[in-house]
Amino acid sequence: MKRVRLGELEVSAIGLGCMGMSQAYGEADLGESERTLHRALDIGVSFLDTANAYGMGHNEKLIGRVLKARRGEIQLATKFGITLVDGKRGIDGHPDQVETRCDESLTRLQTDVIDLYYLHRLDPTVPIEDTVGAMSRLVEKGKVRYLGLSEISSVTLRRAHAVHPISAVQSEYSLWTRDPQSHVLPACIELGVGFVPFSPMGRAILTGSITGQDSMQGSGDMRKTMPRFQGENLDINLQLVAKLGSIADSLNVSSGQIALAWLLAQGDCIAPIPGTKRVSYLEENAAAADLFLSEQVIEEVDQLFSGENVAGERYTAAGMKSLDRDQ
Repeated sequence: MKRVRLGELEVSAIGLGCMGMSQAYGEADLGESERTLHRALDIGVSFLDTANAYGMGHNEKLIGRVLKARRGEIQLATKFGITLVDGKRGIDGHPDQVETRCDESLTRLQTDVIDLYYLHRLDPTVPIEDTVGAMSRLVEKGKVRYLGLSEISSVTLRRAHAVHPISAVQSEYSLWTRDPQSHVLPACIELGVGFVPFSPMGRAILTGSITGQDSMQGSGDMRKTMPRFQGENLDINLQLVAKLGSIADSLNVSSGQIALAWLLAQGDCIAPIPGTKRVSYLEENAAAADLFLSEQVIEEVDQLFSGENVAGERYTAAGMKSLDRDQ
């Protein structure tokens, strides 16, 4: 597996997003999740991504229990900042909460250090300098090696980076979600900060596995609440995916592999973390690290999924308002 540098942290070029093993995309499959985690390390997919909010701690506990004996093989990333109180989602980046949340994650992960510790979402009530200042003290204490931020603007990144070096920014980025290209990705490149795309295959739609609302995984599938996966928007987007499938067929690769290879071609500081709980999909995703796309193919898929062609927002209006975005 090829390697990528996120600041000073070296990780596998293709990582593994672990959220779906505990929430959001249908029923969990514990046995297959465990096999997937071990197989990831066996084939060099060593950059694992979780968060304290995934399954309300379940995901961290899963990784800690299954991979405790293989901790030295992993670049382990987790996050804090999203809360759930009385069924209501909130954000808490107050400095006095940072070390407590970190200690809880260390316990669940059964480790004494986190390689990359992210603020999951910006708390609009707390200056980013205060939150990052508290996070930097975790580095001083040896509880965390490197710091990251998730879904933040270039302005916030620059302010945070002035307090303590930020190694990585994690945001949604894929063929059909180009928002980072306008501001935050250029800022990362300028500052020497790595970029970690989550949902790099458009929450699986870019793989061709989504054929309609009925093909999603039950009432617990979060995609059913997202505008891009509803009604006419979904119909329009599936037409784009069908064309991507034709390009993939002509190259004898999968649509998902093209989506990942396209991301890797956007810069040498990018390490996407496709999520899966299946060994077969994991192996297919990992193989994309060795896929070379010609400039012609890159341009073709670039144009296919240009902003004006993709229908619908990533989240509901309320969800979009919660993001720290460049204007």
